[in-house]
Amino acid sequence: MTLPKKVLLAVTSFHDKFYPDGRSTGAFYSEALHPYEVLAKHGFEFVVVSENGDYGWDSISLAEPFLTPEEVKVSKDTTSPLNVAFKNIKKASEVDPKEFGIFFAVGGHGTCVDFETAKDVQNLASEIYQNGGIVASVCHGPVILAGVKDLSTGELLAKGRNVTGFTDRGEEELKLTQFLKDHNYPFVAEVLKKAGGKYSEPKEPWDDYSVADGRLVTGANPASATSTAEKALAAYNA
Repeated sequence: MTLPKKVLLAVTSFHDKFYPDGRSTGAFYSEALHPYEVLAKHGFEFVVVSENGDYGWDSISLAEPFLTPEEVKVSKDTTSPLNVAFKNIKKASEVDPKEFGIFFAVGGHGTCVDFETAKDVQNLASEIYQNGGIVASVCHGPVILAGVKDLSTGELLAKGRNVTGFTDRGEEELKLTQFLKDHNYPFVAEVLKKAGGKYSEPKEPWDDYSVADGRLVTGANPASATSTAEKALAAYNA
Protein backbone atom coordinates (compact mmCIF):
# COMPACT_ATOMS: atom_id res chain seq x y z
CA MET A 1 0.00 0.00 0.00
CA THR A 2 1.33 3.42 -0.96
CA LEU A 3 0.99 5.91 1.85
CA PRO A 4 -0.32 9.39 1.03
CA LYS A 5 2.47 11.95 0.69
CA LYS A 6 0.77 14.27 3.11
CA VAL A 7 1.65 15.40 6.63
CA LEU A 8 -0.87 16.18 9.35
CA LEU A 9 0.85 18.80 11.52
CA ALA A 10 -0.84 18.85 14.92
CA VAL A 11 -0.49 21.79 17.31
CA THR A 12 -1.92 22.87 20.62
CA SER A 13 -5.12 24.90 20.68
CA PHE A 14 -3.94 26.74 23.79
CA HIS A 15 -2.34 30.16 23.28
CA ASP A 16 -2.48 32.51 26.20
CA LYS A 17 -0.43 33.86 29.09
CA PHE A 18 1.36 30.95 30.68
CA TYR A 19 4.86 31.69 31.89
CA PRO A 20 5.42 33.20 35.36
CA ASP A 21 6.70 36.42 33.75
CA GLY A 22 3.43 36.85 31.83
CA ARG A 23 4.61 35.73 28.42
CA SER A 24 2.30 33.54 26.39
CA THR A 25 2.73 29.99 25.19
CA GLY A 26 1.32 28.11 22.23
CA ALA A 27 2.95 26.12 19.42
CA PHE A 28 6.75 26.30 19.14
CA TYR A 29 7.59 27.87 15.79
CA SER A 30 10.82 26.07 14.88
CA GLU A 31 9.25 22.71 15.73
CA ALA A 32 6.78 23.34 12.91
CA LEU A 33 9.20 25.12 10.55
CA HIS A 34 12.02 22.58 10.61
CA PRO A 35 9.84 19.51 9.90
CA TYR A 36 8.16 21.52 7.15
CA GLU A 37 11.56 22.29 5.61
CA VAL A 38 12.64 18.63 5.76
CA LEU A 39 9.46 17.11 4.35
CA ALA A 40 8.23 19.75 1.89
CA LYS A 41 11.39 19.40 -0.19
CA HIS A 42 10.51 15.71 -0.58
CA GLY A 43 7.14 16.61 -2.02
CA PHE A 44 4.94 16.31 1.06
CA GLU A 45 1.85 18.46 1.41
CA PHE A 46 0.85 19.80 4.82
CA VAL A 47 -2.42 20.28 6.65
CA VAL A 48 -2.41 21.87 10.12
CA VAL A 49 -4.88 20.85 12.82
CA SER A 50 -5.57 21.53 16.47
CA GLU A 51 -8.28 20.18 18.71
CA ASN A 52 -10.58 23.18 18.23
CA GLY A 53 -9.09 24.73 15.07
CA ASP A 54 -7.33 27.55 16.91
CA TYR A 55 -3.64 28.22 17.47
CA GLY A 56 -1.05 30.77 18.53
CA TRP A 57 2.73 30.84 18.77
CA ASP A 58 4.79 30.44 21.91
CA SER A 59 6.31 33.88 22.44
CA ILE A 60 9.70 32.46 23.42
CA SER A 61 9.87 30.54 20.14
CA LEU A 62 9.68 33.60 17.89
CA ALA A 63 13.12 35.01 18.64
CA GLU A 64 16.76 34.07 19.08
CA PRO A 65 18.19 31.74 20.26
CA PHE A 66 15.41 29.47 19.04
CA LEU A 67 15.25 31.09 15.58
CA THR A 68 18.05 32.35 13.37
CA PRO A 69 17.70 35.92 12.05
CA GLU A 70 16.60 34.46 8.69
CA GLU A 71 13.97 32.28 10.39
CA VAL A 72 12.66 35.30 12.29
CA LYS A 73 12.02 36.90 8.88
CA VAL A 74 10.20 33.76 7.72
CA SER A 75 8.04 33.77 10.85
CA LYS A 76 6.94 37.35 10.09
CA ASP A 77 6.30 36.74 6.38
CA THR A 78 2.56 36.17 6.00
CA THR A 79 3.14 34.69 2.53
CA SER A 80 5.63 32.00 3.63
CA PRO A 81 4.30 28.50 2.87
CA LEU A 82 4.22 27.42 6.51
CA ASN A 83 2.37 30.55 7.63
CA VAL A 84 -0.12 30.10 4.80
CA ALA A 85 -0.72 26.51 5.96
CA PHE A 86 -1.43 27.80 9.46
CA LYS A 87 -3.93 30.34 8.12
CA ASN A 88 -5.90 27.33 6.86
CA ILE A 89 -5.78 25.39 10.14
CA LYS A 90 -8.63 22.95 10.69
CA LYS A 91 -10.35 21.33 13.62
CA ALA A 92 -9.10 17.78 14.14
CA SER A 93 -12.67 16.55 13.66
CA GLU A 94 -12.76 18.05 10.15
CA VAL A 95 -10.04 15.94 8.52
CA ASP A 96 -9.88 12.38 7.21
CA PRO A 97 -6.94 10.37 8.61
CA LYS A 98 -6.87 8.26 5.45
CA GLU A 99 -5.44 11.26 3.58
CA PHE A 100 -2.18 11.31 5.56
CA GLY A 101 0.99 9.27 5.69
CA ILE A 102 2.65 11.15 8.56
CA PHE A 103 1.26 12.60 11.78
CA PHE A 104 3.62 15.12 13.38
CA ALA A 105 2.87 16.72 16.76
CA VAL A 106 4.60 20.05 17.37
CA GLY A 107 5.65 21.02 20.89
CA GLY A 108 5.40 24.17 22.96
CA HIS A 109 4.25 24.38 26.57
CA GLY A 110 0.69 24.85 25.35
CA THR A 111 0.56 21.09 24.82
CA CYS A 112 0.80 20.70 28.60
CA VAL A 113 -2.62 22.34 28.79
CA ASP A 114 -4.58 20.43 26.16
CA PHE A 115 -2.74 17.51 24.53
CA GLU A 116 -3.53 14.98 27.28
CA THR A 117 -7.25 15.44 26.62
CA ALA A 118 -7.19 16.31 22.89
CA LYS A 119 -9.21 13.22 21.93
CA ASP A 120 -9.84 14.18 18.30
CA VAL A 121 -6.14 14.80 17.66
CA GLN A 122 -5.24 11.59 19.46
CA ASN A 123 -7.76 9.64 17.40
CA LEU A 124 -6.26 11.00 14.17
CA ALA A 125 -2.82 9.81 15.21
CA SER A 126 -4.21 6.38 16.14
CA GLU A 127 -5.97 6.04 12.78
CA ILE A 128 -2.96 7.20 10.75
CA TYR A 129 -0.79 4.65 12.53
CA GLN A 130 -3.41 1.95 11.98
CA ASN A 131 -3.36 2.76 8.26
CA GLY A 132 0.39 2.14 8.13
CA GLY A 133 1.48 5.75 8.65
CA ILE A 134 4.09 7.35 10.87
CA VAL A 135 3.38 8.99 14.23
CA ALA A 136 6.03 11.56 15.16
CA SER A 137 6.26 14.24 17.84
CA VAL A 138 8.91 16.53 19.27
CA CYS A 139 9.74 18.26 22.57
CA HIS A 140 6.40 18.70 24.44
CA GLY A 141 4.51 17.22 21.49
CA PRO A 142 4.85 13.65 22.85
CA VAL A 143 2.28 14.57 25.52
CA ILE A 144 -0.21 13.58 22.80
CA LEU A 145 0.89 9.96 23.34
CA ALA A 146 -1.08 9.96 26.57
CA GLY A 147 -4.05 8.90 24.45
CA VAL A 148 -2.75 7.60 21.10
CA LYS A 149 -3.46 3.89 20.68
CA ASP A 150 -2.25 1.00 18.60
CA LEU A 151 -5.72 0.07 17.40
CA SER A 152 -4.64 -3.45 16.49
CA THR A 153 -3.96 -4.22 20.16
CA GLY A 154 -6.00 -1.60 21.98
CA GLU A 155 -2.90 -0.63 23.97
CA LEU A 156 -1.35 2.83 24.11
CA LEU A 157 1.04 3.24 21.19
CA ALA A 158 3.98 4.17 23.43
CA LYS A 159 3.70 0.97 25.50
CA GLY A 160 6.91 -1.02 25.30
CA ARG A 161 8.41 1.32 22.70
CA ASN A 162 11.49 3.53 22.85
CA VAL A 163 10.52 7.19 23.22
CA THR A 164 11.91 10.56 24.24
CA GLY A 165 10.64 14.08 24.88
CA PHE A 166 11.46 17.27 26.72
CA THR A 167 13.40 16.52 29.88
CA ASP A 168 12.73 17.38 33.50
CA ARG A 169 16.19 18.98 33.55
CA GLY A 170 15.07 21.22 30.71
CA GLU A 171 12.11 22.40 32.78
CA GLU A 172 14.49 23.09 35.67
CA GLU A 173 16.76 25.17 33.43
CA LEU A 174 13.72 27.17 32.30
CA LYS A 175 12.80 27.59 35.98
CA LEU A 176 9.38 26.05 35.36
CA THR A 177 9.48 22.94 37.56
CA GLN A 178 7.57 24.36 40.51
CA PHE A 179 5.26 26.32 38.24
CA LEU A 180 4.24 23.15 36.38
CA LYS A 181 3.71 21.31 39.65
CA ASP A 182 1.66 24.17 41.13
CA HIS A 183 -0.67 24.14 38.11
CA ASN A 184 -0.78 20.36 37.81
CA TYR A 185 0.65 20.50 34.28
CA PRO A 186 2.29 17.31 33.02
CA PHE A 187 5.99 16.62 32.63
CA VAL A 188 6.70 14.93 29.30
CA ALA A 189 8.85 12.13 30.72
CA GLU A 190 6.19 11.32 33.29
CA VAL A 191 3.49 11.14 30.58
CA LEU A 192 5.57 8.80 28.44
CA LYS A 193 6.49 6.52 31.32
CA LYS A 194 2.87 6.38 32.45
CA ALA A 195 1.94 5.37 28.89
CA GLY A 196 4.37 2.45 29.19
CA GLY A 197 7.12 3.93 27.05
CA LYS A 198 10.81 3.14 27.43
CA TYR A 199 11.91 6.71 27.99
CA SER A 200 15.46 7.93 27.29
CA GLU A 201 16.88 11.41 27.05
CA PRO A 202 19.91 13.35 25.79
CA LYS A 203 22.99 13.89 27.95
CA GLU A 204 22.21 17.60 28.00
CA PRO A 205 18.65 19.00 27.81
CA TRP A 206 19.24 20.95 24.59
CA ASP A 207 21.24 18.34 22.63
CA ASP A 208 19.83 17.09 19.35
CA TYR A 209 18.28 13.73 20.31
CA SER A 210 15.57 11.76 18.56
CA VAL A 211 14.43 8.16 18.70
CA ALA A 212 12.72 5.96 16.12
CA ASP A 213 11.01 2.75 17.15
CA GLY A 214 9.46 1.42 13.97
CA ARG A 215 6.79 3.89 12.88
CA LEU A 216 6.84 5.82 16.18
CA VAL A 217 9.33 8.70 16.21
CA THR A 218 9.99 11.17 19.04
CA GLY A 219 12.39 14.05 19.62
CA ALA A 220 13.59 15.70 22.81
CA ASN A 221 13.63 19.47 22.23
CA PRO A 222 13.62 22.25 19.61
CA ALA A 223 17.11 21.26 18.43
CA SER A 224 15.73 17.82 17.59
CA ALA A 225 12.91 18.89 15.26
CA THR A 226 14.95 18.36 12.10
CA SER A 227 16.32 14.94 13.06
CA THR A 228 12.85 13.85 14.20
CA ALA A 229 11.46 14.78 10.79
CA GLU A 230 14.35 13.00 9.06
CA LYS A 231 13.66 9.84 11.05
CA ALA A 232 9.95 10.13 10.23
CA LEU A 233 10.87 10.39 6.55
CA ALA A 234 13.10 7.32 6.82
CA ALA A 235 10.29 5.37 8.48
CA TYR A 236 7.90 6.52 5.75
CA ASN A 237 10.30 5.28 3.07
CA ALA A 238 11.12 1.99 4.82
